[in-house]
Amino acid sequence: MNFTKMNGLGNDFIVIADERQLPDNVAELAVELCNRYFGIGADGLVYILPSEIADFRMRIINSDGSEAEQCGNAIRCVAKYVYDNGLTDKEEITIETLGAGAQKVQLTVADGKVATVRVDMGEPILNGLQVPTTIDAERVIGHPIEVDGREFRFTAVSMGNPHCVIYVDDAVGFDLNAWGPKLETHPLFPRKINVEFVTVNSRTQADMRVWERGAGPTLACGTGACATVVASVLNGATERAATVSLKGGDLLIEWNEADNHVYMTGPAAVSFRGTL
Repeated sequence: MNFTKMNGLGNDFIVIADERQLPDNVAELAVELCNRYFGIGADGLVYILPSEIADFRMRIINSDGSEAEQCGNAIRCVAKYVYDNGLTDKEEITIETLGAGAQKVQLTVADGKVATVRVDMGEPILNGLQVPTTIDAERVIGHPIEVDGREFRFTAVSMGNPHCVIYVDDAVGFDLNAWGPKLETHPLFPRKINVEFVTVNSRTQADMRVWERGAGPTLACGTGACATVVASVLNGATERAATVSLKGGDLLIEWNEADNHVYMTGPAAVSFRGTL
């Protein structure tokens, strides 16, 4: 098995493009290969597969063996992989995802390689039951949630996968390990949830740290950055276009008013290649 280790702002993946379908033991394989001590080490295992509705299909298996519906950093890695490796010569492609269907991707190419990737992440889902949460409301904004005697307030957004955005005084220094796993598995979230801790510094910039469902703390989360800007607009905290600063770097996010779609722009990079 040939693989390419890639990352989007440090959110890292083992990318495999030689298969036609997922292997039967993919969950066990992901746990083994993503282990940072006894395996290759990654936040997830990503397969690039044929698609009947798009140019390519992406499947993402988290480091705990669960499958993610969507991942903004992974889709940028997939886009860079297929262009840089000659699987397409188009600078506008579509990539099928499990949770958000076929998504449009625009590539910026420099010296024959992809430099940045702009992804149409589609329309955010705001209905409480559809995110999903257990809250029957058209929008879940500033809703209280209590864990271990501490109350937070969250805004729920789905970008093809569920997110819980919480505003804190210092996102950069926030204790993810203390609160992330408890919020991820809270009864309000029937399919668990990705948790973003956010500090808004201006109308066009916010700091974000993330506890990812099925992976734990990661250096970046593209869908989480999208959810952060959507939530911040709903809370009157930022403009519709803002930079989200993650531990691994910055993403430019725009929630377009004309088509209600969220657009994400950022880099992807190759770390190394190998054979198993």
